[in-house]
Amino acid sequence: QVQLVESGGGLVQAGGSLTLSCAVSGRTSKDYAAGWFRQIPGEERAFVASINWSAGTLSYAQPVRGRFTISKDNARNTIYLQMNSLKPDDTATYYCASYSRAPGDRVVYEWGQGTQVTVSS
Repeated sequence: QVQLVESGGGLVQAGGSLTLSCAVSGRTSKDYAAGWFRQIPGEERAFVASINWSAGTLSYAQPVRGRFTISKDNARNTIYLQMNSLKPDDTATYYCASYSRAPGDRVVYEWGQGTQVTVSS
């Protein structure tokens, strides 16, 4: 089964930048994409961005579009999230996710442990 380990979180001032990394191991052909989600305590986990391993198709949530960039390095089995122009509203625990297809075109998620991003005003 796939394993995901996030790193790169920390404390940054508003307007600053931070880059997150997610190392993925044990991936198979069923694990077709990976992405980032974020969660504030008491709130539902929210989609941030995703990328397909093969085609490189990108998707972004509207609140981060134009500020965040998701990328991948297939040789290193790693995805990244470069976050620019950070706002206090970006403060959350960020999770890496692996997307896999199940029968009936269902999508199954595998999660990393999360990394904390705190943006001060």
